[in-house]
Amino acid sequence: MSRIIRSFHVQPKEEDVREIKIQRIFEEEALPEMGEGVTLTVADVHRERDTLLAEARATLDAEQQAFTEERTQLLDEVEQLRQAWEDERPQHVNQAYEEGFAQGYEEGAQKAEAALHADLEQANYIVQQAAENAQAYLASQEQVILALAMQAAEHIIGTSLEHNKELFVPVVERALKEAREMKEIKIYVAPTYYEVLTAKRDELAEIFPPDVPLLLFVIEELGDTECYIETNHGRIVVTIDEQLSELRSKLFELLNRKE
Repeated sequence: MSRIIRSFHVQPKEEDVREIKIQRIFEEEALPEMGEGVTLTVADVHRERDTLLAEARATLDAEQQAFTEERTQLLDEVEQLRQAWEDERPQHVNQAYEEGFAQGYEEGAQKAEAALHADLEQANYIVQQAAENAQAYLASQEQVILALAMQAAEHIIGTSLEHNKELFVPVVERALKEAREMKEIKIYVAPTYYEVLTAKRDELAEIFPPDVPLLLFVIEELGDTECYIETNHGRIVVTIDEQLSELRSKLFELLNRKE
């Protein structure tokens, strides 16, 4: 009797659930051909990711350079303002005095100095605000880069699986290796990958001793890349989302790495 059971409505028994993150999706070697003689490798995925990050980093560097130039220009203008005031200081003092300060020349000079101080304070405030706004902008740009990189990664992984469903097999295989000491194995998978896992069933069964049953069930309600494994000691969740979550953490770490 076949050890493969097809069930569209299976109610798995309630046991403790544990989730295991699959560290890598593909092996470093060339993956099976995806029709038309096209071969995809994990290096292709890495190159696509690195290209996107390089382009985003170049854009970010250009924004930083533009801010630096603008800040330098603003500081130059502040210095010119200060120098112009120094040059015109005697004139301002005389003007203040002539406009009728009753306490005389000293009070007029103090008034002129106060006006200069206020102007410089305002200029410094403008520079500080510009720096803070630029920093906030750059931080937001890093989040945009992260979002774009994640979008590209999801597209690459999704496109790879669309072209070759067998790429999902290593994901399940790695999860099964975490359960190699168990005595009963049931794999629940979406219809999308049920057929390809059925074709690889004997290969997957070799992970376990001959007396350990390996059963496959199809669940229509599962998402395309959702899969879980029931064992006599609990459940192992298999999902591509774990890979994307790990990639997100790595990209965020890369963006925040100090030069």
